[in-house]
Amino acid sequence: MTTISLDAARTALADACREVADATAADAVDGVPTALVARPGSTEETAAVLRAAAAQGLTVVPRGQGTKLGWGRPPESADVVLDLSRMDRVLDHAAGDLIVETQAGALLGDVQQTVGSAGQRLALDEPVPGGTVGGMLATNASGPGRVAVGTARDLLIGCTVVRADGVVAKAGGRVVKNVAGYDLGKLVIGSFGTLVVVTEAVFRLHPVPAARRFLTVPFGAPEDASALVQAVVHAQVVPAAVEVEERADGSGTVGVLLEGTPAGVEARTATARQLLGAGTEDAEQPPSGWGVLPWTEQAGSTGLKLTCALSGLAPVLTAARRAADEVGVQLTVRGSGGAGVLYAALAADAPVDAVAAVVARTRAVCTEHGGSLVVLDGPAAVKAGVDTWGPVPAIDLMRRVKEQFDPERRLAPGRFVGGI
Repeated sequence: MTTISLDAARTALADACREVADATAADAVDGVPTALVARPGSTEETAAVLRAAAAQGLTVVPRGQGTKLGWGRPPESADVVLDLSRMDRVLDHAAGDLIVETQAGALLGDVQQTVGSAGQRLALDEPVPGGTVGGMLATNASGPGRVAVGTARDLLIGCTVVRADGVVAKAGGRVVKNVAGYDLGKLVIGSFGTLVVVTEAVFRLHPVPAARRFLTVPFGAPEDASALVQAVVHAQVVPAAVEVEERADGSGTVGVLLEGTPAGVEARTATARQLLGAGTEDAEQPPSGWGVLPWTEQAGSTGLKLTCALSGLAPVLTAARRAADEVGVQLTVRGSGGAGVLYAALAADAPVDAVAAVVARTRAVCTEHGGSLVVLDGPAAVKAGVDTWGPVPAIDLMRRVKEQFDPERRLAPGRFVGGI
């Protein structure tokens, strides 16, 4: 922006929100510099900021704690960062109804602490520690617990959103069986902030189980991991989570979480140990790294999301390992083996052409087995030189949805699949 337009934008945003500041280098969005940061404290202020930004012709990128702001593609532009960190309150906890309502900037850890006081929990993993409710919804981040309860799409029952033109809309409600109207929540979850800004969310909760047990067993080959996962998922042990981890040296572990009453967990643990076989260990605390992504943004690694049908677990693991070994780069995999959703990390020093080779070969096998491969995170050179999203069958429909919600492409333009 020119100096004149920057001054006008700053004035317009300041009229809408009492906390507006010039951006610094730390506010850049995936390497794209921004001019201003607005910190609204409510849905009403958020709407006012977006109206002002639209009037000034500014692009806006929503941000919580920024733990996943590097996911997806860099936006085409980011004039304003909409920082929702002031909107960090748990608005209501209806313990008797197993419902919690929060602002989008609330830390997931704070929400868990609030509802935990009543013996309840929001049954979602936190694959990137320190994130917000809004960031979790924007990226649809999940962990091994999705095998039992699904993802945020399955637990969200209502939300308040603001369109790019500042119009506020509500969807769903505060009852679990609300089925009226279109499910706007499911549409905006995982859209990387490109359709609307979520400001408030209502979730259904689950009781904290009286007992839990983590079982781990090593495996030697991907076929062994697949057999172990299939045995547990298809048995009567009812796992709360199933995680597969394959380390850079090729060694691997299958982890199983059992939850419930003390007597029930004890009995199912005995059954699961028989299914998993010799070498199975169990503990009340999770193993190191449980439910956390195998990379961090600070390390500069390339982070991949691999999905497939459960039957494709062994072929996908095999393809990824062979591709990495052939180009000489380190590969670590960890994810929900029971749901066919894995996350892989390639070392930060991996050349772009090597990353491209691993992505292409592994993506082909994921697609063959009903899934996909997405480059979620990585250095700028990797994002510039590698097909981030791969083929998307519904891309035309997704573009039409973007056109309906944000026809002027004000919200995080280009950050999502297909340049949306």
